[in-house]
Amino acid sequence: MAMTLRPYQAEAKDAILQEWDQGRKRTLLVLPTGCGKTVVFSKVAEDRVNRGGRVLVMAHRGELLDQAADKIKQVTGIDCAYEKASASALGSMLPITVGSVQSLCQERRLSQFPQNYYSSIIVDEAHHCLSDSYQRVLEHFAEADVLGVTATADRADKRNLGTFFDSQAYEYTMTQAIREGYLCPIKAQMIPLKLDISEVGVSNGDYNVGEIGHALEPYLRQIAQEIADHYSDRKTVVFLPLIHTSQTFCSLLQEMGVAAAEVNGNSTDRAEILRDFENGRYTVLCNSMLLTEGWDCPSVDCVVMLRPTKVRSLYQQAIGRGTRLFPGKTELLILDFLWLTERHDLCRPSSLISKDTNIAARIDQQVMDTAEAVDIMEAEETAERDTLAERERALAEQLAIMRNRTRKLVDPLQYAMSIAAEDLANYEPTFVWEMGPPTQKQLQFLEKRGIFADSVENMGKASLLIDRLIKRQDEGLSTPKQIRCLERYGFRQVGTWTFDQASSLISRLAANSWRIPFGMNVSAYTP
Repeated sequence: MAMTLRPYQAEAKDAILQEWDQGRKRTLLVLPTGCGKTVVFSKVAEDRVNRGGRVLVMAHRGELLDQAADKIKQVTGIDCAYEKASASALGSMLPITVGSVQSLCQERRLSQFPQNYYSSIIVDEAHHCLSDSYQRVLEHFAEADVLGVTATADRADKRNLGTFFDSQAYEYTMTQAIREGYLCPIKAQMIPLKLDISEVGVSNGDYNVGEIGHALEPYLRQIAQEIADHYSDRKTVVFLPLIHTSQTFCSLLQEMGVAAAEVNGNSTDRAEILRDFENGRYTVLCNSMLLTEGWDCPSVDCVVMLRPTKVRSLYQQAIGRGTRLFPGKTELLILDFLWLTERHDLCRPSSLISKDTNIAARIDQQVMDTAEAVDIMEAEETAERDTLAERERALAEQLAIMRNRTRKLVDPLQYAMSIAAEDLANYEPTFVWEMGPPTQKQLQFLEKRGIFADSVENMGKASLLIDRLIKRQDEGLSTPKQIRCLERYGFRQVGTWTFDQASSLISRLAANSWRIPFGMNVSAYTP
């Protein structure tokens, strides 16, 4: 029986195929952990196979390849060939290959494949794809359409990915997933522990794990005692920097009477321990960042991140081990022992849901100021409201100046504020093509529609403005020229009016010799 996609999954699949059909060959899908990214790319692969193509799904670990093959079979009924170790997909009749990047990137192996062998390539955990090994494979199959799948919602991470990808086909945020009931609510609890990592160095873009492990050692007993005293009833996963640190922490928990277990890359009984944890034999599972990918246990309702990181994708993957729904589970609790460090680039619970640094800082402050666990979605709503109010006050003078200009065209910022489009007001280019100058055709279109095009700095913003103008026209909403005309008279939020409402008022003003009708309060007027 065919699998029915969730609404956002169907939208994501259609958006990806549309990007490829329109010539944007390398596109991104952003889905939070637990929202079925493998289901989406399985259906995308099925579509490409139905069009007569071959598909390569790449990952960097064996478990991820097996999971992808199993899910593709479950979702589409299509068996997968393997390209790893001694197994080769070359010449296979199976149209989908799951391939290990470590195997594929070897020149002797890669050179055996014709460069047009795969028509589409899917990169699971796309943040890895900028590495030399992935790039070697992607360059070999240079004409293939590429889909990168990631859980990262951070603007800086996207900008890095934007050096390779042409576009973002679709994004479904963790906030949307929680609100729509596909992920569980998240609460954050600050534990006031003064942990000094100020002297810890950075290696390969993140805190040095050896130095982190050394800095953490003096605090392990205190942290274990806190978990034993107050949170031992939770099904908890603890992420630590080193195998030795993980083993030490597990021993401390066991010493305090907690049913704890530890797994690492050298554990011969790893599968058995994970199975026993899922079945309830253990309540706490310790690991040294082994379980960030390729392992799911939906009943986990508490995550402790004792491996400070500045890499948002790593943080999101770790916390994502506890965001899935499970019968009887009311929320995921994040226990954060790292709040009182002096490092400002440290990922915190606010990193999961907010792309805005000001809003994230306000969420963090709310958690720090509250003795109990804080729902981070509720904290975000409060922080967003306060931040937007401050921004509106700061923009008021600037917008007043714009409204009083004598030119007939609308400044893009004024237009964005008038139609309450914060994505336009705060737009920053992500992908390389977005950063180029606007085309003459774009500028002519914008000026014809009433936008002061001299203030449009790049092609991405021009494209976003054009898409918004066309969409608003289709929805019968007010035009920039109408907004410009009426806001000069002092009317507010004209961007939220319909075309007919604005047209009617303009006609009324014209009939009154372009004077405000007697008794009309323009600042409070609503059509």
